[in-house]
Parts: sequence; C-alpha cells; structure tokens
Amino acid sequence: MVIGYIFINELCYNKNKEMVLYFVYILKCADETLYTGIATELERRIKEHNSSDIGAKYTRARRPVKLVYSEEYPDRSSASKREYQIKKKMSRVDKLELIESY
Repeated sequence: MVIGYIFINELCYNKNKEMVLYFVYILKCADETLYTGIATELERRIKEHNSSDIGAKYTRARRPVKLVYSEEYPDRSSASKREYQIKKKMSRVDKLELIESY
C-alpha cells in the first residue's frame, strides 16, 4: 500500500485527485552499467539512487547515476510489464539503441 495515493481501476491518484503517472526509467551508473526501474516521482527516485539508503542496492555501489531514458505509463501494471520487457528481454545493445532513440 502506498500512503497518500488512491487507486481506482488500476489508475493512481494523489490526495489532490490528480492522476499520478508511472515512469519506467533507465539509469547509467558510474561503472557504465545500466539500471532499469519504475517510479511515480522520477526526480525524487533519482535523488534516492544517488544519495540515500532508499536507492536500490545495485545503484548504491555504482554512484553517481544519471537518467538516460524514461517512458510514462498511466498505471503500475503497464509500467511493470514494460520494466520487465526492458530488464529481462532486451540485451544491452538493444537498451543502448533505445536510449539513443530517446
């Protein structure tokens, strides 16, 4: 459960009844590896990856990270499916081509 959000038919709304988008993003780490994730607040999440213990364990050891790609989705389900596709079905070369087309 995410505090401060309301879910209606898979769509997410904040307490001001504004629709919240999900972002699928790719980060380039200091060691040139790529990390893919999802978030509702992209700027906050990148700051977490770069400066706090809340960031993913993978990125904590590879700071600083830089946003190199993002896509928007209206619901968590769509974003999670795309994240899976990028993480598990795409090669590094495919990911780099996706980033270049951004």
